[in-house]
Amino acid sequence: MRIAVDGMGGDRAPRVVVEGVAEALGHYPGITILLVGHKDKLEPLMREFKLNGDPRVELVHADEAVAMNEPSAAAIRTKKNSSITVAATLVSEGRADAVVSAGHTGAAVAATKVKMRMLPGVDRPGIGLIMPAQEGSFILIDAGANVDSKPIHLAQFAIMGEAFARLAFSTLRPRIGLLSVGEEETKGNDLTKEAFKLLSDMPINFIGNVEGNAIYERIADVVVCDGFVGNIVLKSNESMARAAMYWLKRSLTKNTFRKTSAMLLKNAFRELKAIGDSEEYGGARLLGVNGICIIGHGSSSPRAIRNAIRVAEESVKFGINRHITQNIADAGIGVGL
Repeated sequence: MRIAVDGMGGDRAPRVVVEGVAEALGHYPGITILLVGHKDKLEPLMREFKLNGDPRVELVHADEAVAMNEPSAAAIRTKKNSSITVAATLVSEGRADAVVSAGHTGAAVAATKVKMRMLPGVDRPGIGLIMPAQEGSFILIDAGANVDSKPIHLAQFAIMGEAFARLAFSTLRPRIGLLSVGEEETKGNDLTKEAFKLLSDMPINFIGNVEGNAIYERIADVVVCDGFVGNIVLKSNESMARAAMYWLKRSLTKNTFRKTSAMLLKNAFRELKAIGDSEEYGGARLLGVNGICIIGHGSSSPRAIRNAIRVAEESVKFGINRHITQNIADAGIGVGL
């Protein structure tokens, strides 16, 4: 299996990316990496991490990189030879089975949409992300690929999220919920009300509206929303996790007795921190494009890059796009409807 990795994507690229690639090759022997980026910056790191001469690594030169503060359109308009665009092109040409990037999310979405195109029947891609819950995890889709959506798009996100849940949770009938401001069908805005009607008529296990105060109770395996709302949920979750750890640390260090008690609970705190460890999940899947695209966090560590490569391999083996295409056709909610 050949996976194209955006060597220039991420806050700490290219070093952490090359190190993550080295770790992945040590853990997953059945993969070949196409490392995409500027050769003058990547070659010294490849030597440092002993990747030079490894037949499982191929360096693919790309003159440019899209910075995190640049507009998404830069990936395909002003920087046609950016690392993410070249990586997406490798998939579209059949030279790679998947692309992994921890760089600019908007650029990854734009480049893959243009170069890899969409799956038959899919109008827009959606970012599917595994989120921690009280017991296990759930999938949030869309987590930020689209800032505005139509009801048909949410219906397609539900189909894509269902296929993802079958892979991630090994369940045949994932529960699909629609994120809204009330459980009743009449609650919500025009978008969610119309989406509710579409989802109710689809051959999926739709359980109705899910409120924000219940999604972490895992009453649904997949929570569907538009990307504007989904990204706010995601970022709020990250901020609350950091704040909770800060409050806990401050509370437990107020006096000597509490500090001593905290030492006794050290392993419990480690387990708590691991529950929301995004690095273990590796990255989010950009679902709906005609190929596999995994988008990592901008601050990804080598471990996160390694796991993003693992996620790409798993998605290819599962054939997730084949399931999405078939389910879209069965539901009759293709493009233009």
